[in-house]
Amino acid sequence: MSSAVASRNVVRRLINATQHSACPCHGCRAGGAHNPIQALQQMRKYATPVEALPVEKEYAFEVAAANLRFGEGVTREVGMDFKNMGARKVAVFTDPNVAKLPPQRWYAISSLEAQEDLPFEVYDRVVAEPTEESWRDAIAWARKHDCSHYLAVGGGSVMDTAKAANLFAVYKDADLFDFINAPVGKGLPIKEKLRPLIAVPTTAGTGSETTGTAILDITSMAFKTGIANRAMKPMLGIVDTLNTRTCSRELHISAGLDVLFHSLESYTAIPYNERTPRPANPILRPAYQGSNPVADIFSMWALRTTVQHLPRISKDPGNFESLSQMMLAASFAGIGFGNAGVHLCHGISYPISGLNKKGPKFKYSGYNVDHPIIPHGVTVALPAPAVFQFTAPSSPDRHREALAIFQGVGTFDSSITAIPDRDIGAHLFEAIARFLDNLGVPRGLKAVGYSRADIPALVDGTIPQRRVLDLAPGIGDIVGEDGREHLTRIVENSFEY
Repeated sequence: MSSAVASRNVVRRLINATQHSACPCHGCRAGGAHNPIQALQQMRKYATPVEALPVEKEYAFEVAAANLRFGEGVTREVGMDFKNMGARKVAVFTDPNVAKLPPQRWYAISSLEAQEDLPFEVYDRVVAEPTEESWRDAIAWARKHDCSHYLAVGGGSVMDTAKAANLFAVYKDADLFDFINAPVGKGLPIKEKLRPLIAVPTTAGTGSETTGTAILDITSMAFKTGIANRAMKPMLGIVDTLNTRTCSRELHISAGLDVLFHSLESYTAIPYNERTPRPANPILRPAYQGSNPVADIFSMWALRTTVQHLPRISKDPGNFESLSQMMLAASFAGIGFGNAGVHLCHGISYPISGLNKKGPKFKYSGYNVDHPIIPHGVTVALPAPAVFQFTAPSSPDRHREALAIFQGVGTFDSSITAIPDRDIGAHLFEAIARFLDNLGVPRGLKAVGYSRADIPALVDGTIPQRRVLDLAPGIGDIVGEDGREHLTRIVENSFEY
């Protein structure tokens, strides 16, 4: 797709991005010199009294993340944590595979058993890529056992399922769709205080230990969506560098791709003060707010770290230093996107995953499951080159920074500065495609069994993902003619490369 073609909505977003750019010291989207006078002028603009600001524009962002404990072997402390909190009974969530592995059997359970008078119950039926059915089963279990505290030991599917079980154990009479993001569900605010949750990731991917986001597959609609609310974030994320050592190479790569695009999407999301509408009440301010100076710091560190260390793990899954760095990168990316949000890669990935169960029925190697599955990180990566080719004109400076990272040079390297703004998208497409190639990722939708006849259904499954699509730069009105046209071209350009 030509980056020169832009709708009225795209032009409007570009104008807004220029008029409402962040402080230059935090990666100004509009360019310009970095000098104190300019920074002060920006600060004064943000300090404008609330009543003088445009009614429809957001003017603030919030920073929320779980507390993190990072280190080798820290899972063994979890029993003491619950004892210190005075837990009455702990609900332990895991999946059938992790239940047999050291992080659950030797570390977490042994730590709980070492404490006197600390009852716990184990739910080990979490499925990879959770569905309505699997969530309802977990919720019913949680409501029955009435636990005071929650522990999740596993990947994103386990942590997300534990969050949902915790939420609906407190809201005993609520329906699943009461809190699922609008327009798929009602998207109701969470006003009650949930039970304390400690999350112990066993993959370096979702960053779910830091966020209030939980994702599921709505099988009846053939796409994924979820619940995103700060009230669901864990009170503590225990990031133990021992816990990913049993993962397969394929799982390391898929999880790492999620980290990669969490960071890149959150860094290139629309600025927080461009998001509309401004909430009438702070409780209605979404968890995904748009890029902002705090999230930028975490996202860019995670992006650099992933580009450096994920290829090393691909070549040597026993590289413990890189495994450790990827664990930290996953949590950093979680803090970044948990406050800024993701956009098109994730929005398009949800129907790629959901439709696979009815259409291609592709089963990715390296996953010990008996049903069709394209791992989440891979579904996010498949449209990524085309996505960032499309978004580049909205903020060429930020996409130029990303290109420099993929090429392993500084932002001011002559090979980067010489590229005209209009060509950044094409260069970034090639850089991302090359990076994915080196990891052995399937080359587009065709490589996982989709045909061109599936493109309209993939677009239809993407359009309801307003939670993330509203943060997409350059997409315009996603429910109008411009949005559908742009999405169709992006999906077409993701078919093969």
